Amino acid sequence: MIYEFEGRTEKEAIDKAAAELGMEKDQFDVEILETQRSGLFKKGFVKIQVHTDASVPVKPRNFSNEERPRSSKSAASERKNREPGSSDDFEGTMAGFVETLIERMGYPGKVSVLYREENKLGLKIESEYSSILIGKKGKNLDALQLLTNIYAGRQGREEMRIILDSENYRLRREESLVRLAYTVADKVRESRSSILLEPMNPFDRRLIHTTLNDISDVETKSEGEGLYKQVRVYYRGFR
Repeated sequence: MIYEFEGRTEKEAIDKAAAELGMEKDQFDVEILETQRSGLFKKGFVKIQVHTDASVPVKPRNFSNEERPRSSKSAASERKNREPGSSDDFEGTMAGFVETLIERMGYPGKVSVLYREENKLGLKIESEYSSILIGKKGKNLDALQLLTNIYAGRQGREEMRIILDSENYRLRREESLVRLAYTVADKVRESRSSILLEPMNPFDRRLIHTTLNDISDVETKSEGEGLYKQVRVYYRGFR
C-alpha cells in the first residue's frame, strides 16, 4: 500500500505517518517526494510517500487508545526476542533462498550475511556472474531483493528488511549518486533552470533528495508514476 503525508520537516511527516497508520517507523519505507524550504513568503514543507507491505496490518485511525499501546508493546516484545546480531535459522533460510534462486536462473553463487541491524539483514552474493546479477543500474539486484523480501514476509518476518549486495555495488552506487547530486546542483545554480534525472528506484531517489536538502537555493521533486520515478532538481524560484 502507498500513502502520502506532509509536514514542516521530514521527521514531522514521518511521525505523522507512523501515528496515522498505527505502525512503527521501521515497518515502512519512506520516499521523499518534494522538499520546500521556508522563505520570506512561504512556509517550508516536506511531502513523503510511505510504502508498506500489504501483509503488514495497518490500523485504522479510529482505533481506541487502549488498543494502540497493546499493539506497540507486542511489537516491541517481538523485536526484543529477535535481537540484531544473533544468528538464527531465518538467516540461513534467506541465504539458502537466494542461492537457490540465482542457481535456478543459471548464475550460481554463494550467499552469506553481510551485516545485521535491528529489523534489517544484509546479504552478500559472491558469484562469477556478479555483473549479470547486479544488472544495469542495479535493476536485477533490486528485483532479486524484492523477491527475497516477499519470501521473508511469507516466513512471518514482515518487519525484517533484506538488503542484497554484490561486489559492494550498493556503496559504490551511493557514492556515485551523491557526486551526481552535487554536480547537478551546481549546474542548475549556474543555469537558473532545472534538470530531470534518469528514472531511479525509491531508495536512490531518497538519497538525491536528502543529499540536496541542505542546499538553500536548490530544491528537488519526484515526477512520474510507478516504482522508477525521476527526480527533478531545480533552482529555487524556477518552476
